[in-house]
Amino acid sequence: MKRLFAGATDTGCVRSANQDSYYIDPEGRFFVVADGMGGHAGGEVASQIAVDSIRACLEALWDDETTPQQLMQDAISKANQAIINDQADHPVRSDMGTTIVILLFRDEQPWYCHIGDSRLYRLRGPKLEQISDDHTWIARAIQTGVVNPEDAKSHPWRHMLLQCLGREDVKSISAREIEWQPGDRFLICSDGLTEELTDDRIAHHLKSIRNCQQAAQALIESAKLRGGRDNITVVIVSNELNANS
Repeated sequence: MKRLFAGATDTGCVRSANQDSYYIDPEGRFFVVADGMGGHAGGEVASQIAVDSIRACLEALWDDETTPQQLMQDAISKANQAIINDQADHPVRSDMGTTIVILLFRDEQPWYCHIGDSRLYRLRGPKLEQISDDHTWIARAIQTGVVNPEDAKSHPWRHMLLQCLGREDVKSISAREIEWQPGDRFLICSDGLTEELTDDRIAHHLKSIRNCQQAAQALIESAKLRGGRDNITVVIVSNELNANS
């Protein structure tokens, strides 16, 4: 089996700046996607601080006898503090924050950790499954029956985050192991993708385009054709027997 991967990001059709950031470890050990928020370029700064901090922490501690859970939890905690420190130094960015998703491989076993509403999916055969849970008001409202899934698609509070990096009250950070098999694909993305494309449309591109870079670009272009109202970031990781990256 061979792990193949690629990523891409785009400002979209409406926004003037890209507040998303992502990082792909050249060795394929870990993958990070962040979707920033906040005025005065705060979103761009917050997402970049998070990605840079997480990258530095994972690289520094990779060979230590640290569990994957602790490794990711430490990395996210350090990223959160780095953003808070920057807020203190630059009050104009005091409201900035960011989502985060980390996908990490240790001994070929994938693990993930996340905060916010950027997502991790797994495609297995024809089925696309959302692995991460959105830390949003609307997700909780659906769980508790306050809002039905159909109404949630257009609810004015659907983007309201319950958790993000850049806050003192970030709650316990859970890290989980994920099962995967030959032929599976992981998709990490910001909500600029999922706001425009249904799960069926996302699955169609992931199934029909095996080349990871081409699939990532096709997903972005498809989201832009449907409005591209937000920044769009896509990272694809494939577990292939034979494929071209």
